[in-house]
Amino acid sequence: MKRMSMLLLFVACGLCAFGALAREETFFTVTSEPFGKTPQGEDVEQYILTNHKGMTVKIMTYGATVTSIQVPDKKGESADVTLGFDSLAKYAEPHPYFGVTVGRYANRIANGKFSLNARTYRLAVNNGPNHLHGGLKGFDKVVWKAEPQHFQHNVGVKFTYFSRDGEEGYPGNMTVSVAYILSEDNELTIDYAATTDKATPVNLTHHTYFNLAGAASGKTILDHQLRMPAATRYLPVDKGLIPTGELKDVAGTPMDFRSRFKIGERIGSVEGGYDHYYVLNRKKPGLMLAADLYEPESGRGLLLYTTEPGLQFYTGNFLDGVVGRDGATYQKNAGLCLEPTHYPDSPNKPEFPNTILQPGQIYIQKSMFKFYVKK
Repeated sequence: MKRMSMLLLFVACGLCAFGALAREETFFTVTSEPFGKTPQGEDVEQYILTNHKGMTVKIMTYGATVTSIQVPDKKGESADVTLGFDSLAKYAEPHPYFGVTVGRYANRIANGKFSLNARTYRLAVNNGPNHLHGGLKGFDKVVWKAEPQHFQHNVGVKFTYFSRDGEEGYPGNMTVSVAYILSEDNELTIDYAATTDKATPVNLTHHTYFNLAGAASGKTILDHQLRMPAATRYLPVDKGLIPTGELKDVAGTPMDFRSRFKIGERIGSVEGGYDHYYVLNRKKPGLMLAADLYEPESGRGLLLYTTEPGLQFYTGNFLDGVVGRDGATYQKNAGLCLEPTHYPDSPNKPEFPNTILQPGQIYIQKSMFKFYVKK
């Protein structure tokens, strides 16, 4: 009888342990669902990453695009903190790059051309006279292949795309991958990698518009507080938002976010609003803190770490009332972007850090968006 009792106890404990493991797996998952078809008839899937702290990230194969990030506030109430749409049809129309993967070259290339190895390459022009975010059909407008990723303490999905020689004017066949990984600590890590068979410029980034009050809250990001402790310089730009080549000190200007400032406090002193590349005072390679964003009413915060030399800070200056998810109207300053990248227009400015990927090399970049709450 005693031996039978011990056996029953052992079995019960085993079932408890199995149940606990099953519950942990239930709260830490990656699933997929259909998200429609492109105008060309290509199937698009949406992947859903969930952790046990109530954070959910949705990413679709069209543009390797983040369609939703839900995180709790200081009361434990979740809200979507990204701007976006309910349907694939809206993403397939021209839009402000909500949540997309940008490439081959993020930001602008002046006059849509550059010279490399004694040859001039002419790119698609889609921003006045300039090339912006990969051109007319950049990486944000193609369907990527997807593969779910399962690890011990996180889940993710890896997207891959083959960009052919001459696509949007760029040289070289390029294979590129973007992996989104969600941790149990509310960290969304984005790992990029690329290879090419011809020398080509590469500058990838992520283009989510954040509003930590909630994308459907009706509030702007002007009351958000921003700190970029290592952003000691920025790149002045001309009327076409092309860098002049100068690196200017932020000290004593409205561009200085080395200490925490409310975004709306000095935005009126910046012509057109913030849409500038900040250079990080980097001491060593690897991930470093680039930005700390905080929204006081919800208590939500976001830390951005990156391996890149800087980031573009953009305050949604060109949002003009586009209707987004759940019928929300996104007016000017409804969201902001923190885009880790290399310098804009680097192929035309040899004094800027090199962005040319050579055959035999591997392009590697990592960024991490860590969400937190202050109660």
